[in-house]
Amino acid sequence: MSYRAAVCTALDGPDSIKIETRERAPLKPGEVRIVIKAAGLNFPDLLMTYGKYQFRPDPPFIPGMEFSGEVIEIADGVTAFKVGDAVMGGGKGDCIAEEALVSAAALVAKPNALSWEEAACWRAGGVTAWHALHDKAALKAGETLLVLGAAGGVGMAAVSLGKHMGAIVIGTGSSAEKRDAILAAGADHALDPADPELAAKVKKLTGGKGCDVVFDPVGGELSITATRAIGWGGRFLIIGFASGTTPSFPANHALIKGYSLIGLRAGEASRRDADLAARTGIELKKLAEAGIMRPHISHRLSLEQTREALLVLERREAIGRVVISIDKQ
Repeated sequence: MSYRAAVCTALDGPDSIKIETRERAPLKPGEVRIVIKAAGLNFPDLLMTYGKYQFRPDPPFIPGMEFSGEVIEIADGVTAFKVGDAVMGGGKGDCIAEEALVSAAALVAKPNALSWEEAACWRAGGVTAWHALHDKAALKAGETLLVLGAAGGVGMAAVSLGKHMGAIVIGTGSSAEKRDAILAAGADHALDPADPELAAKVKKLTGGKGCDVVFDPVGGELSITATRAIGWGGRFLIIGFASGTTPSFPANHALIKGYSLIGLRAGEASRRDADLAARTGIELKKLAEAGIMRPHISHRLSLEQTREALLVLERREAIGRVVISIDKQ
């Protein structure tokens, strides 16, 4: 038996993506075979095609960090799932394909509240937002959360979760359409990141105090601008560098304002801490079943259009999430 997959054949970006046929591998102990219904794209998928992500697989490899699908085969000893179960999950790759072999431990049941496409792009954003705002920042009701890149998939998840946790949420988006989507996701305010008065406007919205938490998946100069908007004792969450530029934070500024710079790798944290992974899984199940952080999907493309889907991310055209809908022939 064979299946089709989007394969990165060289570290040249989206143009290196080819649709190839792969032969099924036998199941290993603890594994489950999934027929994939949809795969969610994340910015690291784009970075990996250039060899610029912290996890750097050598070509050829199948990108894609999350999916939804149906169980079609289970290895001996797997008891948590059965053939026919609807699931969602992911890992470091291999998800943009018609089928995948995954560890049963990496799967959760697909909530009825989410469609196949929503389930395919819920977990990565959900895990990141939850670990950031709950475990790292300990966001409290009534605090102000500034979300940079709030029209992106992870940013929108943070907006929705921040509101669910009772925060006042300010999001940044680079176009009127993106700012409208940020407000629709639950933000109290949406600002233009290119506005030279951005920091001043955040301070005005907070009564001169500044925001309590910054959620930053963008990096670059916008990160430095956000440090001018943070209040005394704030928490600055370093999520990623979608801008392509890693900022250099002024240590004296952090000292003077007493704020903390907090690095975050949600997936790696769960891999290193089994208790954290278990607690996170319980909470994420509750949130997913309640439809919290329901993804806004701006682009739905086919497996054959994986290259174009990655270019949507590269051109910053996505609002919310980009999904590959996979229909096995």
